[in-house]
Amino acid sequence: MNTLRTAMLIAAMTALFMGVGFLIGGSGGMMIALLIAAGTNLFSYWNADKMVLSMNRAVEVDEKNAPEYYAIVEALAKQAGLPMPRTYLIDNPQPNAFATGRNPQNAAVAASTGLLQRLTHEEVAAVMAHELAHVQHRDTLTMTIVATFAGAISMLGNFAFFLGGNRDNNNPFGFVGVLAAMIVAPFAAMIVQMAVSRTREYEADRRGAEICGHPLWLASALDKIARGAERIPNPDAERNPAMAHLFIINPLHGERMDNLFSTHPSTENRIAALQEMARQMAGGTQAAPRPTPAPRQAGEQQPSGPWGQAPQAAPAEPERPKANPWGRNPTGPKGRWS
Repeated sequence: MNTLRTAMLIAAMTALFMGVGFLIGGSGGMMIALLIAAGTNLFSYWNADKMVLSMNRAVEVDEKNAPEYYAIVEALAKQAGLPMPRTYLIDNPQPNAFATGRNPQNAAVAASTGLLQRLTHEEVAAVMAHELAHVQHRDTLTMTIVATFAGAISMLGNFAFFLGGNRDNNNPFGFVGVLAAMIVAPFAAMIVQMAVSRTREYEADRRGAEICGHPLWLASALDKIARGAERIPNPDAERNPAMAHLFIINPLHGERMDNLFSTHPSTENRIAALQEMARQMAGGTQAAPRPTPAPRQAGEQQPSGPWGQAPQAAPAEPERPKANPWGRNPTGPKGRWS
């Protein structure tokens, strides 16, 4: 089903791209846009993940230079039944993360140093489980292709001002067509991009919570990341806004409403959905693909997940947040940014 949706989305983005070409240059412009779209499709399939990682200046790490972070991803991938993805770190104080790659065999996950510094071990595990859920659902190819197409369509719309003024370009709509290409086309690409991201984030939240076993870990992480993203700018994302929907929380400023024009659903709605999922799991009504524990008796504790005791069962006194396991150096003893 995801493969069919991806094919339909690529077809829609290609048609939109050709439509922009027609508005700018008539039938000739449409054919040129078709060729560009075909090249963009091929490039996106094979190289868009590398482009996204490069734009964010991500550095690949392993068990030697990022032992705890790498171990979290490795354990989660095993829990989800996925191949171990390539693991990257982004030297950025804003807490955030994303996944990319054309399939689970060629996937990559990336987390910022700000994420590892500001979140607990359990919260980092929940975030990376969310990203692995995108990999498992094969969202990474779709989201990366949409980012590439949205950027290309926006760029083509900007070129319309320079290319559309030529009377010999066979543009049947004249200035109106150029104006539509400049305004409507990038706007339409943005709507497609954001609508795709919003529906998939809810699905990845649920599956990520199932992989790590504790929805409240992810709920807590989303709250911290959202508050951090509001205060801490992400210059790389601001320079390339077409990539914003790849991140677990919108890295840009000013888009917080849960409407058609936000790159993500509202954090409050996502947290509420995870809290409801936690209540269902505590009541024994949640059906997860992993082994389901037997219903608890009165006073019995929730079984432990891969990283310790579940936070759903509220203790008599509020539990203090665990100390950051990375300290000043988020990558371990041999970290790149120690």
